[in-house]
Formats: sequence, structure tokens, C-alpha cells
Amino acid sequence: MKIPENSDKSGKTKGIYVVLPAYNEEKIIIEVINELIHLKVNLIVVDDGSSDSTYQVTMDLLKKHPSQISLYHHPINRGLGATLRTGIEAAYSHGADIIVTFDADGQHHSQDIPPLCLPIIQGEADVVIGKRNFNEMPFRKKFGNEVMNIITLIFYGKDVEDSQSGLRAFNQKAAELMELHSRDYGVSSEIIGEVRRKNLRMVEVPITTIYTDYSLSKGTNTKVGLKILAKLIRNIFK
Repeated sequence: MKIPENSDKSGKTKGIYVVLPAYNEEKIIIEVINELIHLKVNLIVVDDGSSDSTYQVTMDLLKKHPSQISLYHHPINRGLGATLRTGIEAAYSHGADIIVTFDADGQHHSQDIPPLCLPIIQGEADVVIGKRNFNEMPFRKKFGNEVMNIITLIFYGKDVEDSQSGLRAFNQKAAELMELHSRDYGVSSEIIGEVRRKNLRMVEVPITTIYTDYSLSKGTNTKVGLKILAKLIRNIFK
């Protein structure tokens, strides 16, 4: 499926910007970026203070594709939430019509981006969440994500099938209205909370997930979910 969007003379897709938060992803990020470049989307990579060569290898790719890649860098590791804010704000400043967040650990298929964007292009949604198949998810991931779905419902008042998915799309309105403060993985639930608070239209669309030993070592698990829960409870009693 192709993105139903106009392209410029170079073939690059106009208006769609993919935000790629990256922290110590030197093993896989070249492959992920090349796949997105092939899709001809605008790409914003945010290196979150990596201690490996993530920034350097991305800079090498930027020199080969200067019109398609923008690279931002945090001098120190600030967390997923801060990295997404940097990327979303950068995409918005570039005049993005649609902003897509895409994990850099190789778990997502670039071909899921067109159907993710379609409800926004058709005017049916402000925010779209890529819904993973929990029946295919390894137990250690499934349990942690189900815990986070419950936490999201309790603390943010919205029932979502996959609140922690890293593959999302926002239109300009949603990007402008969202106020995100979480620095860590709690940002995923915070995004759902902002959808509810700002009365944004949200839909979930099925996506495919690539599970490898590497991708399974990243993202939300039971330990991360419990840490986020403890932080939310502390915030209530402050």
C-alpha cells in the first residue's frame, strides 16, 4: 500500500515526518533508516545521548541523504519522553502535516506507515495508534504491556488495546495541543491521557511486529510497568 500523498520532484513524500528516537541503537539503526528512506518519508532522528556510535553512523547516512534526514542530539540521555518531545517539536517546526513515531530497534515494519496515516489523511482521526497482536507477543512483553493498559485506564481514563505501542501518527492539531512531561516510557500512557483531555479523535489500526532477541530487550516489560506505576502513585500523593 502506498501513502496517498503528493511527492516532490525527488520522489520524497511531502508532509509526513517520521520521528525516530534512538538510544544505543548502532546494531540496527542503519537498517531501520535505510528502510524508511526507501519509503521516501521525511526522517527526524533524535539521538538521546547514546554512548555507542548511533550518532556517528546516523550522521554518515545524513551526508548521503541530506534532503531526507534531519539529526538532533541530546548531549546526555534524557529518556524516551524527552526524545519524543524533541522529535515531535522538530517535525512540527518543519511544517509536518502528519507526524509518525517509529521505534529504532527494528520491531516495526515501514510498510505499516501508510495504513497508519490513512485515517488522518481521510479526516477520520487526529491520533492513530498502531495496535500490535498480543496473541503473537512473547509472554514477558505481553504481561508488561497488559499491565500498562490497565494503568493507562486507571490513571488516564481511556481504554486502549495497545497503549504502549511506539508506532503512532498525529496530525498538526494533535501535535500542537499535546503537553507531554514524562521523561521515560510513561510518555506512552501520557499521550493517551492527552488524547482524552484535549478531546482528540483516536483510532487503533493493526500493525505487524518483528520480535528478535534484540527488540525484545527494549521497550516496556513488567519491570518497567511497575516502575511507572510506582511513579504515578508517588505523584498522586505529592
